[in-house]
Amino acid sequence: MRFVLRSKIHRAFITDNNPDYIGSIIIDRELMDKVDLWEYEKVLVCDVTNGNRWETYVLPGERNSGTVSVQGAGAKLCQNGDCVIILSFEASSEPIEPKMILVDGENRFVEYLEGVGEGVSYAG
Repeated sequence: MRFVLRSKIHRAFITDNNPDYIGSIIIDRELMDKVDLWEYEKVLVCDVTNGNRWETYVLPGERNSGTVSVQGAGAKLCQNGDCVIILSFEASSEPIEPKMILVDGENRFVEYLEGVGEGVSYAG
């Protein structure tokens, strides 16, 4: 078994953070559905703005709201407006095709992404 990428929300922006909550990331339900993230699923959050990385679990936000709200301890690792990549992984004995999406500056779905090759970058 190997842990492989299953889901990716690329270049989302933090809309709110609340360090006093018990911990999670609230994500627009529409984005969760596009990449097949489950409520309470573990994710890795990578802050492109400052380089911080942390794990938490997902809670659904209002559909089509653009919400990406970091709660609990993770809120101390980011600020509103930070650009993040949200990743989930799966243990598999076979290669899988991850569901990856690109969102715009308001966290609205732009397009599905396919595997990117070496040396490819996206600066927005």
